[in-house]
Amino acid sequence: MATLAGGIEDPSVEVLTEAAAAFGLLASSARLHIMWALSQGESDVTHLADRVGGALPAVSQHLAKLKLAGLVRSRREGRRQIYYVDDPDIVTVVRVMVGQLTARTGPAVAHNAGSRSF
Repeated sequence: MATLAGGIEDPSVEVLTEAAAAFGLLASSARLHIMWALSQGESDVTHLADRVGGALPAVSQHLAKLKLAGLVRSRREGRRQIYYVDDPDIVTVVRVMVGQLTARTGPAVAHNAGSRSF
């Protein structure tokens, strides 16, 4: 494995493949919107669907994909599943990405560019 300037090693092919798959999941505006909402705090699927403006079954399917990839987690609270992002680095990536684009384009343009595709 090669070492880059600053002593950082090149990631393995497996790590790069896994990272590309995670970024692929975030390439969906619907899933990115869900991740943005969850980066603000945990939620059940009903409240999350209301918040992102998606149909409950579609939001549920997106959450299942994000959970399978390890980007979100869930816990049971009574009869509800509560979804959350417990990795602060993932929260940072989502917040920085969306924040930078919002700063560059302005809130109105960024909001229109992120139109939902549920």
